[in-house]
Amino acid sequence: VQLQASGGGLVQAGGSLRLSCAASGGTFSSYAMGWFRQAPGKEREFVAAIGWNGRHIYYAEPVKGRFTISRDNAKNTVYLQMNSLKAEDTDVYYCAADTYGVDPTNDPADYDYWGQGTLVTVSS
Repeated sequence: VQLQASGGGLVQAGGSLRLSCAASGGTFSSYAMGWFRQAPGKEREFVAAIGWNGRHIYYAEPVKGRFTISRDNAKNTVYLQMNSLKAEDTDVYYCAADTYGVDPTNDPADYDYWGQGTLVTVSS
């Protein structure tokens, strides 16, 4: 499985961005996907995850009500819509695939494939 994340960039506080993660290889519709973020010198932090069919979704508390994860299994793509962005959302965002699981999980150790990361910078 290969994951290609895109959509990062520079945005003002209060603005929006949509990240995309395109998967190739494997059977995308059979496994859970997640988004994580990481700042230099810090541990990778869970952001959101979605189950194989999109019915089960899990958000980290800091992004609840502002971020929305979704997936399009026909396009082998998972999205992260980020609204009301704050300076503290500045990070490198990574998508990840849990090819052994169907339900969303917040544990990075459960994910066996990772994208290359896309930088999100929120200016205050």
